[in-house]
Order: sequence, then C-alpha cells, then structure tokens
Amino acid sequence: MKAIRIHEDGGPEVLRYEDAPDPTPGDGEVLVRLRAAALNRIDLWIRSGRPSVPKPRILGSDGAGERVDNGDRVVINPGLDDGRLIVGEHTDGTDAELIAVPEAYVVPIPDELAFEEAAAFPLVFETAYRMLVTKAQLLEGEWVLVWGIGGGVATASLAIAKALGARVLVTSSSDAKLERARELGADAAVNHASGDVAEAVNQATDGVGVDVVVEHVGEATWRTSLAVVRPGGRVVVCGATSGPNPPAQLHRVWWKQLTIYGSTMGTRKDFAGAFELVKSGRAGPVIDQVFPLAEARAAHERMERGDQFGKIVLRIGD
Repeated sequence: MKAIRIHEDGGPEVLRYEDAPDPTPGDGEVLVRLRAAALNRIDLWIRSGRPSVPKPRILGSDGAGERVDNGDRVVINPGLDDGRLIVGEHTDGTDAELIAVPEAYVVPIPDELAFEEAAAFPLVFETAYRMLVTKAQLLEGEWVLVWGIGGGVATASLAIAKALGARVLVTSSSDAKLERARELGADAAVNHASGDVAEAVNQATDGVGVDVVVEHVGEATWRTSLAVVRPGGRVVVCGATSGPNPPAQLHRVWWKQLTIYGSTMGTRKDFAGAFELVKSGRAGPVIDQVFPLAEARAAHERMERGDQFGKIVLRIGD
C-alpha cells in the first residue's frame, strides 16, 4: 500500500510517500480501506520528535473509509483505550491506503456524510466535546472564550458551543479568520495581536467576564485567561502551544474561586456525544483545504504556517 511515513524526526522534508507493508488485523481488529485522513497538530509534533516514536511510522490520527470485510462506510475513533492511546502516535496512523484498528473504535457513518467531512471531525471534536460538555458542563447562554480561531480544536469548540446555545468570543491575529468565525456564528471577535482581549470580553459580557475559557495556548495567554474569566468560572486546558510554564497567577485562582480542568482526547462516550452533534447537523467540521495523499508535505507546510481555517484533509485513493 501507499503511505506517508517518517524514518527520522524533522521538518516536512522527512515525510515520505512510499510503499509500506499492508497491515494484518489482529484479534478484535478490522481492516479499513481509507478514503480520507485529516491533519492535526499532533502530526507536526510527532514528525518533529515531540515525542519521538518508533520508526518507520505512518502518521495520521483521523481517518474515514470502508471496512474491507463488509464494505461499510466508517470513521475511526482515534482515542484508543478510551483516549489513553492515540492512533498515529502509539500505533501506525491513517495517512495510508489501509489501516488495522480495534473494531470497537470503528464507527459506521451515514451515506450523506462525505469521507472528507467524517475524517475532519474525530480528534478535535472529541477533544472539544470533553472540554466543554464533560468537563466544563457548558450551559445555554453562557459565554465561552476561544483563543486562536482557525485551528482544529478552536473551530470545533466554536461549533459545539454554538450547538449548545452558548455565546462565543473568539480571538485571532488574522482579521480574515475573525470575519470567517463571525460567519460561523461567533458572537464577538477580537484581534489578539492588535486589540485588547480583556476589553473585548468586558464589552461583550457587560463587565461580568466569560464563564468558560478554552485554553490551549499556554504561556502567551494564561494571564489574560485568568483575568477575563468571571468569578466562579472555569478554565479548561488541553494544550500549551506557546509554552507549558506560564506565570501561575495563583491569587486569581483562589480570589475568584476558579475551577481549572485538565483535559485531553476523550472516552468513547465523548466521541459518541460529539458524533451525535455531527450526524444531527447541529455542529460540523470546517474543511480548509483538501490535498492528495502524495502531497502531504504541502499540507504539513500549510498547517505549520498557520494559514488554515479549519481542517486540512488528505484524499486517499480514487
């Protein structure tokens, strides 16, 4: 089969489109002929060696295609062992023509859901659903601050929050991305490079503050996140792309009686909840651009530049 593999850690230049052995399903596994895969930030981290994984390794966490044994159209839940293991990090991934996956993590999709759409939602929607629903228990009418709209988790957070009847303030350093977010339902938007996030929150919430912060940036945003969340509010952390050691700001935590949740991936229950929102049409992934599998390097380069709004997808096969 054809696959995108890495044989060493590094930049996009280490990606190889090459022949790889067809996978053989083990006990309890099924073989899926993939038709689409989607990029995630984790692909860039693994490729660059954060963490360094056994080589050669097929990248990719998200994928959709057809079961080889019965032809059913399916999507893969990448959070194996209820989110403790991730397809593409702990196993070979979805950037290939075939993959063997535990049957419990292969889920049928309706005919009206295109393979590209199905591949675009799993990891980020599962992550965002766990953050907003399972952890923060977001309520209708509450305000959510989403940093860095355009990325996968951020756009999924916007979609899920709006589906639940919440109000959303998004940030970006790109005015074009902010305008796109408004078209998708964002209630307020601010350029965090040229504007004042705290003032934007103050105006949008009449000085009360946001109820929930979706925090995945870390050092660059943490101080502001704690400053703009309302007393008794919730901050949910799933990553730290700008650095994992921000100023603690502990006085804000106790004085405002904040709850800070750590969250990563999700359980099969989280996946099912996210998938129900997608199947029902209440929320859906935003697809940025579709590349052929052979052009995975260009797809990685686009994500590394931060040009995308939504999910970058790889089309596999005819």
